[in-house]
Amino acid sequence: MLTDTDRLVAHVARLGEEHPPIPMDSVDFTVNDPAGFGARFGHVLDYMARVELEVDRNVLEISTMLPNPPEVDKQFYAEVWQPQEIQHGLILDRLQQILGRPPATTDLDHVGLKLKVLGLLAHLEPFQDVCRMLYYLTGMATERSAVIAYNLLHDGVIETGEHAVADTVIAPIKRQEPGHYAFYQLSARAHWATLAAWQKWLVRRLRRISFAPVGVNNVTQLADFGDVMETLGVDHEGRDLAADVARVEQELLWARDRGLPVPDYVTRAFREAVEAARARGLELRQGT
Repeated sequence: MLTDTDRLVAHVARLGEEHPPIPMDSVDFTVNDPAGFGARFGHVLDYMARVELEVDRNVLEISTMLPNPPEVDKQFYAEVWQPQEIQHGLILDRLQQILGRPPATTDLDHVGLKLKVLGLLAHLEPFQDVCRMLYYLTGMATERSAVIAYNLLHDGVIETGEHAVADTVIAPIKRQEPGHYAFYQLSARAHWATLAAWQKWLVRRLRRISFAPVGVNNVTQLADFGDVMETLGVDHEGRDLAADVARVEQELLWARDRGLPVPDYVTRAFREAVEAARARGLELRQGT
């Protein structure tokens, strides 16, 4: 009988074999209306490019908080996830520069103090198990957000008639994201079942105080994320997106809290992103 580890190893191997990094020369960057396309989706491309290009820092963060991860985790993030995501970022960043926009501004070196503290504590194996669960939960939320965003972006690009971009940029990228989400979901389900009651309590506590939307590390990026949500049509005060992003997280961490459809910290984070974007837009309009 296959173990959870066996399934994960097979899944990672399959991802590597079936989804190599997208070759740059396979992409058709033809844009019929650069000004119109850039006005509608330029800021979305910039946000997504930055997030994808910052995976080098993400790997540094993972290495900090998980000093001794399982071999399958290292194989996934170093040999599959990182090369794929970096290429996504390079392609999206090249596209936005073709539209006349500046390249994405990335932070590749900064590891926050909280993660460094977690990394120190994670040298204790029971605490590293807690950090692993936080890593899987963050990965699930990040990749589920990416799956939703790329699908909506693909639909929007099709509407603009920019079929070269839709077919050779967005479609290949969106095909690779579900496999990443599946890895985190399989890992989270298997790992949660091994945790002691005190570890599960600590995961719930740390997750509640540390959750943030993908790519958000400051107030400006929070508003940027809200703009992306509104452009892609998922700005219903965060409720719909939050429910989809946190579905498995709710099931694992908060199933005992009946009547709570979505963790409140997820709903609040997405709502605050939309509010920040709208407040910034109002300030800009009033300043003109």
